[in-house]
Amino acid sequence: QVQLVESGGGLVQAGGSLRLSCAASGSIFSINTMGWHRQVPGKQRELVAHITPSGTTFYADSVKGRFTISRDNAKNTVTLQMNSLKPEDTAVYYCNAVGVATGWRSFSSWGQGTQVTVSS
Repeated sequence: QVQLVESGGGLVQAGGSLRLSCAASGSIFSINTMGWHRQVPGKQRELVAHITPSGTTFYADSVKGRFTISRDNAKNTVTLQMNSLKPEDTAVYYCNAVGVATGWRSFSSWGQGTQVTVSS
């Protein structure tokens, strides 16, 4: 079983910055993609950004140029630096990791979610 624990959410004014962190632990053999998604009430969860073990990144158009995703493969952590935040970035942010657990079982795990609120 693989667990993800997030930290770093909170309340910030528009134009401000927040940094989200996520640590994976448990029966991990290898982690492939790590990423961040977000969800607002009444809407589907959407991909914000993800990163491969080699550092290849993908960003949603809405966050390009403002958010930066990074990871530490040795520590099984992923970070999302969010700058120039807008009220429309308000959501619950979820960390996700996809990989292989010990025993050669694939996994896709989610964190518990952390609230990000951007005031105008």
